[in-house]
Amino acid sequence: MKYIKSILKILLGIIVLLTLVFFVVKTIYSKDLPQGQKGPEADQMAQKMLKAINFNAFDTLPYMQWSFRGEHHFVYNKANNTARISWDDNEVHLKMDEIKGVAKVNGQEVTDDLADKLVQKAWSHWCNDSFWFNAPSKVFDTGTERSIVTNGDGSKSLLVTYSGGGVTPGDSYLWHLDEDGLPNCYQMWTKIIPIGGISSSWDNWVELPNGAKISSFHNIGGKMPLEIKDIKGGFSWSDLGFDKNPIQI
Repeated sequence: MKYIKSILKILLGIIVLLTLVFFVVKTIYSKDLPQGQKGPEADQMAQKMLKAINFNAFDTLPYMQWSFRGEHHFVYNKANNTARISWDDNEVHLKMDEIKGVAKVNGQEVTDDLADKLVQKAWSHWCNDSFWFNAPSKVFDTGTERSIVTNGDGSKSLLVTYSGGGVTPGDSYLWHLDEDGLPNCYQMWTKIIPIGGISSSWDNWVELPNGAKISSFHNIGGKMPLEIKDIKGGFSWSDLGFDKNPIQI
């Protein structure tokens, strides 16, 4: 019993120490969400960013494919908002509008609670990974608010707040653009990351055959690389290498 009490005291000490370290790090590195000015200038900056990534070209592509960090794999039919989302031994054919779908494990369809869990997991992957895939295209999504933030050096950046949608409404992103409007990084204020204002790069822009641009590499906080791989877009399933529609729903 005495030995167990000693172990518990050590564990409690470690927890207290880690908690203190967390609050010290948060106090030093976390930044407050800046206040921006809403209005036409913010919308104009957002439109400039859309032009820089050639969103009009992206919007014409009915079929997309990519993978997130080589772990989650997506095939997307924009025409009817359905997707095939696969990871590990799991595969979900998902109707995004209804958050319903068909779930498979090792190629075999599953039902009941397991199917529901996989569908919800696929939806969570979609919300996170599709945002990293092409967040700039979402600046005018329903529920977004745009404002201009003037930085300390006098430059201006675009603050976008999502009041609804996805799985983490309320998140905000401060976009920093180059002279042409192409994003080079953003700072994040999100529920999932406890340190406010942490930055992520938007690098290695890939140009699809019709001119749409997708960033294929991000570096979060300068220490966490995140790659978007296998990026394809097309006007037919054959453009993506499929003989027929791979989304079975």
